[in-house]
Amino acid sequence: MECRHCASPLEKPGDFCLVCREGNADTIVLEADRDRATITILDGEDVVGETTITTTPEDDEETVVVELRNFAGLVADEIRRKRPEEIYATGDRDVVRAVRTDLHHSFYRVDGTDPVETVLERRGDRALDVVETPPVEKIGGSHSTLIGGRTGMRAIQTVAGHPHVKKVIPGPIDAGGKGSQSGLRAKVTRADDGGNVRMILRNGSSVQENRIVTTARDRQTGERVREDLNDVLAEADLR
Repeated sequence: MECRHCASPLEKPGDFCLVCREGNADTIVLEADRDRATITILDGEDVVGETTITTTPEDDEETVVVELRNFAGLVADEIRRKRPEEIYATGDRDVVRAVRTDLHHSFYRVDGTDPVETVLERRGDRALDVVETPPVEKIGGSHSTLIGGRTGMRAIQTVAGHPHVKKVIPGPIDAGGKGSQSGLRAKVTRADDGGNVRMILRNGSSVQENRIVTTARDRQTGERVREDLNDVLAEADLR
């Protein structure tokens, strides 16, 4: 395959061109199983290539961590050479979480029997503004106390790190809820008509409702942001 900008040869379809410093792919769709990962490379509405990486999962607890990390590293390396703007992922959460950690990109969860087709149908999401502000600078409001200590702050920063989140406004703490022994749990609730959502933090008998202002323009696009946020929280073991 040749670079679509300068016609220089590329080692693999969709690779970032090191000659003219231009990209040849804007989106990656990752379908992850525990023993196999399929990477589909998109450029606009076109599928420009597909790569499959396999592994043999270990049974031994002492080696499975290393095997998973190596597998995720190979997947991340393949994605990194494309320098995509967006990454959509589906499948095994342990694999997706490990790849996300290696890449430090924003991931969007995608479901359905045909993830690539689903992504192509969702291209309208690109109309949503992307907020480049660091997560810590998105947190504001009159209530500065968070339940759950460091874990509560990690949940807030996890949500604030989403590219379609403009601001997270912590609310007051209600200490009269039903007690729980499961530790801090977080859940993002249904979007309102303006596309904004709320994250409920629960820790023991304490409950805190936090307002999340998004770049979504309506309930439908807000619901997509909500799904992404809940998936991110689940992958961080916060749901």
